[in-house]
Amino acid sequence: MKLIIALIQPHKLEDVKKALYEKEVYKMTVSTALGCGQQKGYTETYRGVITEINLLKKTRLEIAVNENFVQPTIDAIIKGARTGRIGDGKIFIMDLKEVIRIRTGEKGKEAIG
Repeated sequence: MKLIIALIQPHKLEDVKKALYEKEVYKMTVSTALGCGQQKGYTETYRGVITEINLLKKTRLEIAVNENFVQPTIDAIIKGARTGRIGDGKIFIMDLKEVIRIRTGEKGKEAIG
């Protein structure tokens, strides 16, 4: 079992979801995040004051998958999120020691579904 965490551009979320659905990956958690990397932000003028904006909006996806879905999930995220420009995002893959479905008490790969 793996936990895949992807940080992507917010406007690419629908493309990523579509690519995931094509690979039969339907379960995910999506949240808004702020961060910076190579983009380093930008400057903005508000009421005559120059402000440096270095934390940019990102969308964070967390997807728990069984081993046979790891590579299809990664491929789908890349397909949906890639623009070829700086700021496309990152994918992190972590081992999941245990998963428990609260409703049924199922554990392990059965809990992921």
